[in-house]
Amino acid sequence: MSDLTWLSTRELAATIAAGEVGSEEAVRDHYARIDQVNPTINAIVTTDPERALDEARAADARLVAARGSGEALPPLHGVPMTHKDTHDTAGMRTTLGSPVYADRVPDTDDLVVARLRAAGVVTTGKSNVPEFAAGAHTFNPVFGTTVNPYDPTKSVAGSSGGVAAALAAGIQASGDGSDMGGSLRTPASFNNVVGMRPSNGRIPHTPPGNAWAWLAQKGFMGRTVGDVALLMSVGAGPEQDGPCSLQEPGSVFDLPEFRLGTDYQPDLRGVRVGLSPDLAGLMVVEAEVAQTVAGSGAVFAGLGAEVDDLVPDLRESDEVFRVQRAYDFVSTWGEVVRAETARPDGGRIKQAVVWNTQLGYDLTVEDLVAMDAARGRLWRTTQQFFSTHDVFVTATAQALPFDAELEYPQSINGTPMENYLDWMRAVTLISSTGCPAISVPGGFSREGLPIGIQIVAAPGRDVDLLRIAHAFEEATGHAQQHPSL
Repeated sequence: MSDLTWLSTRELAATIAAGEVGSEEAVRDHYARIDQVNPTINAIVTTDPERALDEARAADARLVAARGSGEALPPLHGVPMTHKDTHDTAGMRTTLGSPVYADRVPDTDDLVVARLRAAGVVTTGKSNVPEFAAGAHTFNPVFGTTVNPYDPTKSVAGSSGGVAAALAAGIQASGDGSDMGGSLRTPASFNNVVGMRPSNGRIPHTPPGNAWAWLAQKGFMGRTVGDVALLMSVGAGPEQDGPCSLQEPGSVFDLPEFRLGTDYQPDLRGVRVGLSPDLAGLMVVEAEVAQTVAGSGAVFAGLGAEVDDLVPDLRESDEVFRVQRAYDFVSTWGEVVRAETARPDGGRIKQAVVWNTQLGYDLTVEDLVAMDAARGRLWRTTQQFFSTHDVFVTATAQALPFDAELEYPQSINGTPMENYLDWMRAVTLISSTGCPAISVPGGFSREGLPIGIQIVAAPGRDVDLLRIAHAFEEATGHAQQHPSL
């Protein structure tokens, strides 16, 4: 293991910028770590060392030239990073974990990848996903299953499971992902890292996809809250082709408390926190998870926050999520699914994706009208809560990391999970509200499995959310406990 393995993205970027380590050396170290741990965890599924090393050598040459010219280099100059295999990367295979796209090579970068690359990132490969990012367990017929660095018999969750495992295993310190029903947050919980779902419009949706989408969000994961803030500072911001763009620039996430060398003392005096591990009885939660989330209240109180057990009433969330997810699936994958299922062999797409898409085809106008009305009531309910509180805290995952050979937990506390969405309600209930949410390391089970806590803020309050999460992180230090691969 090299000295670079556990550096934060900020630290690595500063080390490269200072000329203490070249980008080429960092890229070679990055690939060496992949070679060392990936045979165990299967997190990285595509690599292109020749391209990455060419980019790294160009970055090193640019650094030398900048010293003479005074050119300002971008904040992630020369930093190696893999990208989620659902995010298009120009000239690099992007499969979505599906046999349908097993050999697909896009011509352009997704916006989130383009912004990272503009900030100086060297693209090195792709991280594993469930097929079409459908599901909170990372397996697919193209690349197989990604397993947990803390216990390789366990799931990493999903759909951003590959990047979460890569972070936990020391391959890279931060990376891009996406979150419809917890796909940034649940893997963060299972892998003792940080995953943030931003407010709609922070990282805008643009054509050729649905530019008006709101349920699914691009976002970032990191081993620290500060690294997530760094990636938000370069990845967020308005876009001309994004009609729902928030107009605040990404620079609002360049917070002084995250910068290297800052003398930071966590302080949450004046912050009002509502806390309920099970959202006031709305969901079942395993005992060790519930105990860990409940115990976080003492941390917040110790930092000066006012803590009570009030949370918003999210009973409308289930129906909003069910209908909008079904609509989004048929909008995105409908034509592909119909073409595949019409094949004589029944197609190459897993049944869960077919099922979700069929739910969309089965929707009625009445379903959509009722969903919009419920979404309006849910907005009012959450706004009323945030008139008296700054955040609420709950479980990120209702269960501990489960057996990687399962598709999802069959039951929680004896309550059967009827389908693969049932066990994810801790995060899907939040997705429906449009609130930004973050999972931060909250502790470990008796067997050493990670447990995350989920902090939720009002729409648009992403910066405040990061500040509160950072204070909790600094007070606990759970993120510093790495797996022994």
